[in-house]
Amino acid sequence: CVCVCVCARACGCAVGVAVVLLRQDFDIAGDYDAMIPEAEIIHVVQEIIHELDLGSFLIKVNHRKILDAVFDACGVPAGKFRAACSCVDKLDKLSWNEVRDELVMCKGLDSAVADRIGQFVDLRGGEELLEKLRAFDELRDSEPLKQALLDMEKLFHYLKLLGIQNTVSFDLSLARGLDYYTGLIYECVLTGEHSLLDSLPSLGSEGESEAAPPAEEDDDEEGPAEERPCVGVGSVAGGGRYDNLVGLYSRSKVPCVGVSIGVERIFSILEAREVARKQEVESRGERYVFRKCDTQVFVASAQKNMVDERIKLCGELWAAGIKAETGYRTLARMLSQMQFCEAEGIPLAVVIGTDELEKGEVSLRVVDTREQVPVKREDMVEEIRKRLAKL
Repeated sequence: CVCVCVCARACGCAVGVAVVLLRQDFDIAGDYDAMIPEAEIIHVVQEIIHELDLGSFLIKVNHRKILDAVFDACGVPAGKFRAACSCVDKLDKLSWNEVRDELVMCKGLDSAVADRIGQFVDLRGGEELLEKLRAFDELRDSEPLKQALLDMEKLFHYLKLLGIQNTVSFDLSLARGLDYYTGLIYECVLTGEHSLLDSLPSLGSEGESEAAPPAEEDDDEEGPAEERPCVGVGSVAGGGRYDNLVGLYSRSKVPCVGVSIGVERIFSILEAREVARKQEVESRGERYVFRKCDTQVFVASAQKNMVDERIKLCGELWAAGIKAETGYRTLARMLSQMQFCEAEGIPLAVVIGTDELEKGEVSLRVVDTREQVPVKREDMVEEIRKRLAKL
């Protein structure tokens, strides 16, 4: 069973303040063979982030059973596994020294135990990391670890078949603090366009925005730049396997694996990119036009009995792969139609009337400059493509 839904979660980020955070969830529910659903979900994440053109990105993966085996080998008491996990989960925002201090001073771990954890969570790479983990003497007898490493081998095999292994990193610092995860966990982080992202809020473990800390506290916690490679970037998606969560609210156990796409975060990134584009365009002394939609061509007419012709033109443009639309009224003023194009940022308009029909032409109008030229009907698609290529 595959479930896709939009979720809203309310969270309090300060006294008297509540924020509703939107996310898009994609989940696969049911008892299936290991790592096949996980590989598909990672592919879905890769496809979404690639299609949104958010820049370079990396999908980090880890396994909760590997983390548990590491914590056990390092001497973390079983009752403090989740507390330690919650601390390690902050490594994308804090330096290791800050996380180590929290492990020791806030979670009560021995400093030697924290140091041993640090040796493991610094490990990252690809499939070769599996053999490196098997070589550690303190992990060799862990049965849960052996099973988790077999799972990871299957995962990398499927990722290779899907052709996306180069976008995935096996990262032992990935912990995802929520305690209901039971197997594979993953998170997608942006690795480029830092100048646009530095001013945005970081993301929590569900691929959502978190309230940024006050400036004075942030300054106090800021570590050396080289120790904080991911600070200010954050994740845009995250999730993992949660086999026991649904069973808490139903009479049957339903294994699940899923991912949350951070809608709020992505909107913020796209908005920041548009602001940067506006500044670049205006710095060249050019007029900035904000496109509110993807429509490339608006089909217009100011004469009666042209609705059929407008619809025919839309059909021709759609068949050619050009994003076109027309008004839903049989008659509209030309001025209103052009004002709509300007407001929505639609770059071109195709105008049809009785004169154009008699000549076998259309009038092609550049909305921004108001330049209008006649074009033969059979040349319309090619001329529009040429114009669009120059935009």
